[in-house]
Amino acid sequence: MCREVERGTMSFKEHRQRLYETIPVNSLVISYAGIPLHANEDDYCGFEVNSQYFWLTGLEREETAFVAFKSEEKVFEILFIEEPDEFNERWTGKMPTKDEVRAVSGIDNVQYVDALESTISRFMGRFRVEEVYFDLYRCQMNDLPDYNFVMARAFMDKYPAVALKDLHTAVAPLREQKDAEEVEKVRKAVNITRQGLEYVMKNLKPGMMEYQVQADFEYTCRRLGAKKQAFPTIAGSGLNGCMMHYGTNHCEVKDGTLILLDLGAKYENYCSDITRTYPANGKFSPRQREVYELVLKANKAVAAAAKPGLTTKDLNDIAKDVLGEGLVEMGLIEKKEDVGKYYMHGVSHSIGIDVHDITLAGDQLAPGWIISDEPGLYIDEEEIGIRIEDDLLITEDGCEVLSAAIIREPDEIENFMKD
Repeated sequence: MCREVERGTMSFKEHRQRLYETIPVNSLVISYAGIPLHANEDDYCGFEVNSQYFWLTGLEREETAFVAFKSEEKVFEILFIEEPDEFNERWTGKMPTKDEVRAVSGIDNVQYVDALESTISRFMGRFRVEEVYFDLYRCQMNDLPDYNFVMARAFMDKYPAVALKDLHTAVAPLREQKDAEEVEKVRKAVNITRQGLEYVMKNLKPGMMEYQVQADFEYTCRRLGAKKQAFPTIAGSGLNGCMMHYGTNHCEVKDGTLILLDLGAKYENYCSDITRTYPANGKFSPRQREVYELVLKANKAVAAAAKPGLTTKDLNDIAKDVLGEGLVEMGLIEKKEDVGKYYMHGVSHSIGIDVHDITLAGDQLAPGWIISDEPGLYIDEEEIGIRIEDDLLITEDGCEVLSAAIIREPDEIENFMKD
């Protein structure tokens, strides 16, 4: 029987243990998967599990929760799930059982979610709870509060004397360094992305619509076992490729233009993040090739430099230096410090459960980090937008380019597309 919780075994128990080693005694952790949001009276928006909850439990099921308390003697941990119900299962499919979520999470004490509130009350009544951890992450001031934030506020209304702590901040330094199983999931996502891009190159022709190119890629990902995309696919041709987060994908791919594809498969909830730029007709113009080779030079310089002890700012400085010098030689700018006219984003971010994965500003790279390497140039007046993005695994003395098999040399691209 197919159920939503089926996946390969991962070290979620080890993830929790690493958290317990960093939080003080008398700390309570409360983490919610989240709830589905209505799109209209009939449908829900696609459910995305809270990243901290998934990292701790391995579950993606809505309406579930995790509670842990660290006392002087031991750590108590309980997983709360919905009670399977024949009526609901008839409409929406089989619900996970206690045994199934035990097998995935490694948490022995599994209860039904209707016991959650009374369980929290017992912890508060029987133990000296001094701190409580909720995921309080907020991207922007005007974002609506998510479910974990709402529940944190409700908890604090009832227990205002307990110190509220941010689970996001506590977990960040732990999630930055991926364990071996996490790395393998990203490798798989990258490999699926490679095959999707090869399918795109084989079928790309002038006159296609951008959304058709998107469809070719996403069809391949689904067929190869990636149930989701890491993020909405960007397929920007011509001037659209100069827009960082272009996402409508509704224009025609015209002869003589480039198409910039920023995309990635998500495999067992771990992301890849790749960008490649292809000529619509299979052959770069001399000018397109000149700009492409400069971006590729910056991409390689970042990969050659990436190692433990550096920061992503250090890597961005390297990319800006290479791009700036090249733009001066092309006559597009007078001094390399003006590189921001054509390169206006950073070169790197962490990758993992989230495509822009959890990290703390200024943290130094360490073995186990997975980061992007994505220099680009955007020359609006020539309708040339080029970005080349690879995924790098930081090793003991450098990095491994996880996406090295996704071709990027201009000659290789042209040869592949003409065959």
